[in-house]
Amino acid sequence: MPGFDPFLLCDFHIHTRWSDGTLTIREVCDLYGQTGHVDVIAITDHILMEKDWLARAGRVAALGRRRFSVGPDDFRAYRDEIAHEAQRALARYGLLVLPGAEVTQNHLRAARNSHIIGLGLTDWISADQSAEAILTEIRRQGALSIACHPFHRTTRRLEISTCYLWDHRHELAHLIDAWEAGNRDDLFSVTSAAPYPYVANSDFHRPRHLYSWKTLLRAPRTWEGIQLALRQNVNVGVVMYRPDTRQVTSQTVAACASWQEPGAGLAAAG
Repeated sequence: MPGFDPFLLCDFHIHTRWSDGTLTIREVCDLYGQTGHVDVIAITDHILMEKDWLARAGRVAALGRRRFSVGPDDFRAYRDEIAHEAQRALARYGLLVLPGAEVTQNHLRAARNSHIIGLGLTDWISADQSAEAILTEIRRQGALSIACHPFHRTTRRLEISTCYLWDHRHELAHLIDAWEAGNRDDLFSVTSAAPYPYVANSDFHRPRHLYSWKTLLRAPRTWEGIQLALRQNVNVGVVMYRPDTRQVTSQTVAACASWQEPGAGLAAAG
């Protein structure tokens, strides 16, 4: 990544129209690839519980026209589309695109909520089981687990808290490969100070979320290299990515026009 060699600039938490994102997988790959900065991304659409109350409300609001979850019958097509676009993104932009999913448990009580990314999943995983069972299955598949925003949300974002993994860290930490210390523009001081491997991601849903916390890794640009670096938790950092108007393309600027704060390039943090 220019300016941070030999580190890779990575974003491991991205949603598309396969769940509740606004862009297709191809559009996401083009958006990130055209920056000329990002080296690695992961497509991690939601796998929801069968009776997810938020998704039910969303389907009603969208009159049934929106997809909010990757189901067991869709997962192979979802993986195939990621693989197809990954090949194109690597050839066109040098962008490594990884497959994944966010196994999402939303309850009325925040203390029961957990969101877990499975990075490199080969098979669908049900969200209607315990967090421990989800983490165990991710590991069985040879995938890598990330605890998503595992703490109380800030009051600035109208999103539910996801406290279960952090509240039960002493029982579950041995099954979690990395914890999100940064998510979009939130920085979780408690998780980042704890002695656990950490990453920072965008939790991307719409173009303006391109500009957010991201992960820096000193690793080969391969899935095997990414896995090893995250599990070893060596040469890992976080960065707040902001637009450099001298370098981003006109297409990227147009796509992210809803983002209102002009930036001054990349600034390291954390």
